[in-house]
Amino acid sequence: MEYLGFIKNMLNKRVEEFELKEGTALRELLGKLSDSYGKPFKREVFEREQEDLKYGFVVTINGVLIGQLDGVKTQLKDGDQVILMSLMSGG
Repeated sequence: MEYLGFIKNMLNKRVEEFELKEGTALRELLGKLSDSYGKPFKREVFEREQEDLKYGFVVTINGVLIGQLDGVKTQLKDGDQVILMSLMSGG
């Protein structure tokens, strides 16, 4: 998992690796992040009860926006490159 923009600064990290079962949905990975990073992540990015990322954030899997795939239901496989980023970052 790679983090860009605001989310990278919020989590104070750029890259993180996870071991997941083949076919795990992106929603489950985001839920795991939500559990790990708590209120700030839930408030800004994703809550398990939601069906999508909060406004202002996007995820790509292997360079493809999840909106062009199956959204947060997209199933992940070994070696997928997942990037979570804010739509805008200021200077």
